[in-house]
Amino acid sequence: QIPFDLMVVAAYGKIIPQVVLDLPKKGALNVHPSLLPKYRGASPIQAALLAGDSETGISIIQMDAKMDHGPLVYQETFELSNEDNLQILHNKMFQRASQILIELIPDFIQGKVHGIDQNHDQATFCKMISKTDGYFEIDNPPHLEKLNRMIKAYYPWPTAWTKWQNKIIKLLPGGLVQLEGKKAVKLEDFLRGYPEFPIKRI
Repeated sequence: QIPFDLMVVAAYGKIIPQVVLDLPKKGALNVHPSLLPKYRGASPIQAALLAGDSETGISIIQMDAKMDHGPLVYQETFELSNEDNLQILHNKMFQRASQILIELIPDFIQGKVHGIDQNHDQATFCKMISKTDGYFEIDNPPHLEKLNRMIKAYYPWPTAWTKWQNKIIKLLPGGLVQLEGKKAVKLEDFLRGYPEFPIKRI
């Protein structure tokens, strides 16, 4: 066993047992892309986009054996824009987290930073995303606002998608539509080739 001071975890989808968390002398820190205790779980960025939240954030916690449960060491709020989608927000948030950790880790190891317990009564949870979460019935699509939230939350995977004329169609950010086996095009261009397509606006 090699002695070490600290473990840092980011975007890891499993619960780490306490016996592993106890290995580093100073414990373990976890980067979580939400304002904990809101959106504990596997899909916090998607959950914020699906809910139409105006803000989300980065939380860095001292890990314990429960999911996203440990004391808060640092939080920073992110304002959400109309251009944000899962891919953009994920990259932006974890890039910022890497900058924060460079400054935070030395102070944490030296005992200058201490965690504050989360308010567990306010905890909310989000689930693991599957491919079927992005699916909608083309004959009964979500209303426009919900559909746009799905497009943002599920890009680049699993995307907001449906089946039409026995083919898969994906709706992508930027007003793009992608027919199975074809390149993505603007919806207005797609409608010129397929005017019977039920969705006229995204």
